[in-house]
Amino acid sequence: MLLYISEFTFWATIKDLTYSDIDKLSISNVPPRSKRFWAHLGMAYAVSFWTCYVLYQEYKIVANLRLHFLASETRRPDQFTVLVRNVPPDPDESVSEHVEHFFCVNHPDHYLTHQIVYNTNNLAKLVAKKRSLLNWLIYYQNKFERNNTKRPTTKTGFCGLWGKTVDAIDYYTAEIERLSKEEASEREKVISDPNAIVPAAFVSFRTRWGAAVCAQTQQTSNPTIWLTEWAPEPRDVYWDNLAIPYVELTIRRLLVAIALFFLTFFFMIPIAFVQSLANIEGIEKVFPFLKPIIEVKVVKSFIQGFLPGIALKIFLILLPTILMTMSKMEGFTAISSMERRSAGKYHLFLLVNVFLGSIITGTAFQQLNTFLHQPPTEIPKTVGVSIPMKATFFITYIMVDGWTGIAAEIVRLVPLVMFHLKNTFLVKTEQDREQAMDPGFLDFATYEPRIQLYFLLGLVYSVITPILLPFIIFFFAFAYVVFRHQIINVYNQKYESGARFWPDVHRRIIIGLVISQLLLMGLLGTKQAESSTPCLIVLPILTIWFNWFCKGRFEPAFVRFPLQDAMVKDTLERATEPNLDIKAYLEDAYVHPVFKGTEFERPESIDVDEDNLLVPTKRNSRYNSDDSTTKRNSRYNSDDG
Repeated sequence: MLLYISEFTFWATIKDLTYSDIDKLSISNVPPRSKRFWAHLGMAYAVSFWTCYVLYQEYKIVANLRLHFLASETRRPDQFTVLVRNVPPDPDESVSEHVEHFFCVNHPDHYLTHQIVYNTNNLAKLVAKKRSLLNWLIYYQNKFERNNTKRPTTKTGFCGLWGKTVDAIDYYTAEIERLSKEEASEREKVISDPNAIVPAAFVSFRTRWGAAVCAQTQQTSNPTIWLTEWAPEPRDVYWDNLAIPYVELTIRRLLVAIALFFLTFFFMIPIAFVQSLANIEGIEKVFPFLKPIIEVKVVKSFIQGFLPGIALKIFLILLPTILMTMSKMEGFTAISSMERRSAGKYHLFLLVNVFLGSIITGTAFQQLNTFLHQPPTEIPKTVGVSIPMKATFFITYIMVDGWTGIAAEIVRLVPLVMFHLKNTFLVKTEQDREQAMDPGFLDFATYEPRIQLYFLLGLVYSVITPILLPFIIFFFAFAYVVFRHQIINVYNQKYESGARFWPDVHRRIIIGLVISQLLLMGLLGTKQAESSTPCLIVLPILTIWFNWFCKGRFEPAFVRFPLQDAMVKDTLERATEPNLDIKAYLEDAYVHPVFKGTEFERPESIDVDEDNLLVPTKRNSRYNSDDSTTKRNSRYNSDDG
């Protein structure tokens, strides 16, 4: 009896819900317990199997293209170089000597050279400041050349806005000389101070095969030291994070994960606070002297109609920057790795706050009166019914955000406005003009998660409300044409990833497919289609198994370099370039940018005789002897130890 009353209450509630005309083209138009649900069930299987088939074929194609690219690409420093982190301290040897000794012993036939990592963050700030002052000096010198009747002047305060008026050329010349001395002093301090050396190094090998073996194996029985990974290509290195101690990385990533959780699931709290200030009462309370202006009809209408939305829009604009900053705090040493992590964070945010938030929260506000007059156990059913009800909203979202966003990408109105603003107020020299005209790079961390959202919408509504599919198809066709043009003809290339991002793309599409299957199960549960619902349980299980299969079948090609391919490339290179000096090619590849263009003193390398299996070392003998401090025979030995 109670079950009957509950069912009656639920269907009476559903009857009170407001439907739109588009629901006639969705699953909402199918009456409860109808046999037509088997058609939707069949389409769910068809869409899932077709999606998995296309993903499998695409994964295979991308993996083959990646392997072909790696086999045919030209020589690059990162093919021979490994990043070694968490080098253990040694009482007898410096970090550089310890690294060289370790790899001469454990990789004697393939080790070539290494470059230790310095904590040069302070030096980099001085170099950047000096570069900025030099740019101002060139500007005033050019200004004086155009009008040599009067020497230019400037003020010594912030940005030249206040302070004592001085001769600009003399002032910036003196400042540059002062900074040059500070830079030289800091440079000498970095090189000579042992505390400025980070327990990490870029180790280069004679062959790609040797580098692959080192990068893809465990170096010692202790898995927490001598950690090796493929070095990023030099332009992909994020030098600031190399100075972070390795033991801090776990703590940093835990704190960032906690911050991401609160940012994702409670982001409306700070937004609601800001929006509470962006209303008439809030502003008058905080700034009472603005009350006469606020009461003006035009100003009042603007505050009530636009200011709350603007506050939310500003936050959403800043969100990718916030997420990228969080990825930097995690301590990744490659820009590409930070962008991959940032894309994952942004995808989670869009999934929770745009997709699920629009379905759950939006429906809760619209049907608040209905929710207050029904048992809590019936709310999930109402949410299930609301999924097709939100089709109109998402169609509008696709047109407003998707189509308009792609059109804005090809027009590039914002970069055009920013160029003219920079050209008017900031450009002082030709270098400034080149920087202002720089088109920048494709922001993978922002664009890819947004495109994944449209994949999710297409998968969810392909069975529930198929009328949404033409809008999705048009979006992807339009986006393909536009982004293909932008990548080829507009954007610069920040780094070469070799399609390493594809496993992340594949995994997010799988997540969208599983979500679509679970939502369809919940929706059919509200339609009293108990006989067809159990048949859907198989789909998520098969989809997850398919993801595991693809991961085992193809993902190794994206994280490891085949030794066979490495040997082939090395053999061909030795045959075609027998006189290649690989050491000279790699010597300065991973020198920090602040040291490039200067006389950089390198430590003397160990000269090991090929017939002598002993490697010279400064390390004290660990064997029992009459004198425990006796040292092994070594060219490093000296009277003072």
